[in-house]
Amino acid sequence: MYDTILVPTDGSAGTTKTLDHAIPIARAFDATVYVVYVIDTRVATAVGDDVRSDVTSSLRGDGQKALQRAAGRLEDADVAYETELREAHPHRGILFAAEDHDVDLIVMGTRGRGSDDRSAGMGSVTRRVLDSERWPVLAVNIRRA
Repeated sequence: MYDTILVPTDGSAGTTKTLDHAIPIARAFDATVYVVYVIDTRVATAVGDDVRSDVTSSLRGDGQKALQRAAGRLEDADVAYETELREAHPHRGILFAAEDHDVDLIVMGTRGRGSDDRSAGMGSVTRRVLDSERWPVLAVNIRRA
């Protein structure tokens, strides 16, 4: 049923809680977990040309660290995994990764910080991924998980 599971990470502590939900599913189905960190391209375009390279480099470093932490957690759990760093709008990067890896399930955390979705308790990136309706999504409330 689940051969491939996508877990987006933003580098926050919530990723550990999200992986706590993805790992048992991956074990039960002997699935591979794809962890993706999406560098938000809007950040780099919002800064001046004189610092854009430094900002992009910093964001790339943050992404690599986030992927290494997730990889360590998956190694400790003895779950097959791959990591990937992408540059895009966050929800688009997640959806493109899901398509590229032909995933069966997306497991992602949500904090409910998006202004339009606060009443629903869901962040805007998670809401946009859910709205795609192409993949099943397990949204983990990382404030309570």
